[in-house]
Amino acid sequence: MGVEAKLPPVLVTRLEKVVGWARKNSIWPATFGLACCALEMMAASASTYDIARFGAEVFRPSPRQSDLMIVAGTVTKKMAGMVERIYRQMPEPKWVIAYGACACSGGIFNTYNTVQGVDQFLPVDVYVPGCPPRPEQLLAAIIKLQDKIANEKFSDRPDTEGRLIA
Repeated sequence: MGVEAKLPPVLVTRLEKVVGWARKNSIWPATFGLACCALEMMAASASTYDIARFGAEVFRPSPRQSDLMIVAGTVTKKMAGMVERIYRQMPEPKWVIAYGACACSGGIFNTYNTVQGVDQFLPVDVYVPGCPPRPEQLLAAIIKLQDKIANEKFSDRPDTEGRLIA
């Protein structure tokens, strides 16, 4: 029995809970649209859907200022290197949402020059299927990601440098 037993429960919490709460309510997405799904992603930030309610209101123009990459659309093999480079420039901790059927699994483009899912070269946290998915689905994905961030422990963060394809 220590002093923490005599304190109100709001004062006794784990640092991971406080950090998780702060991180989940301050997501900074990067502006990165590759194809038609990007239009739906932009619609999610409009006043109709108001992504600001979830703490992700400002799409950052620089990867160094963002911690969420929403890969929206088809990724070609030529573009995959650039996507990976932008991901590496983002500071830790960082998360990825694969937005749309093409980003999740290649979609209808089963061709020699199309990557069949961004999870082949990036660690994806949330998948959003659909062609194109609705803005409501992006908001649902952000809520799912917020739940994941809130319950994440410091030791749960993957070693992303080891998972990336060189």
